Amino acid sequence: MRVDAVVVVAMEEEARPFLEAATESGPEYEAGRAAGRVLTVGDLRVLVVRSGIGLVNAASAAVDALGRVAPAALVSGGSAGGLAADVEVGDVVVGERVTYAGADATAFGYDRGQVPGMPVDYAADPVLLDAARTLGPVVPRVSQGRPGRLRLGEMVAGDSFVTAATVGGVRADFPRALSTDMETTALAQVAHSYGVPFLSVRGISDLCGPAADQDFHLAVDEAAARSARTVTAILGVARRPA
Repeated sequence: MRVDAVVVVAMEEEARPFLEAATESGPEYEAGRAAGRVLTVGDLRVLVVRSGIGLVNAASAAVDALGRVAPAALVSGGSAGGLAADVEVGDVVVGERVTYAGADATAFGYDRGQVPGMPVDYAADPVLLDAARTLGPVVPRVSQGRPGRLRLGEMVAGDSFVTAATVGGVRADFPRALSTDMETTALAQVAHSYGVPFLSVRGISDLCGPAADQDFHLAVDEAAARSARTVTAILGVARRPA
């Protein structure tokens, strides 16, 4: 089956906005800890997969999904933590390049964040990025909070939650990264290995190291809804023959 995209999210709350927007919904399947179903959202046909949290869950769910359908793109969706000091809750970050927050083989001559034998980082598909750039700078709110900004830049992902106590080290290692989550780079590596165009689109639900005058939390439901709307808008602009 051909689809416009496989969209992988970690949690049920992150899949719900796609389900609520769907006009048609196929039967749900289960694969290990993951579950997915093909949805029709507007003119798009997407396989939305809930993988569970973490790099391994995300990668295994994506590989299984790619064995079921032939997608025009693989998308990492859902929520994320704001890493850069100027990122705000409610923003949506689109990853131009993504890398691993925890990979460290520098003792053997690799770059920080690079898995041996793999690229230093993973670039987003240029057609999908160009589509994101057409959307404009403002992300409307869905049900709560103030409007956010659409931010394009670097992302990191790893197997640890980044908190105010640990954010300094991550910012030092990846000074240009806007956001951090626990799935995106694993999905990017799967897309790279299988030759599938990739993009990550994450709504910022919390800040890893907020300043005193910043809101530091937004409900995951709202962040995920902003991500989902941005994902479908991007896919609509960049739609490829499926």
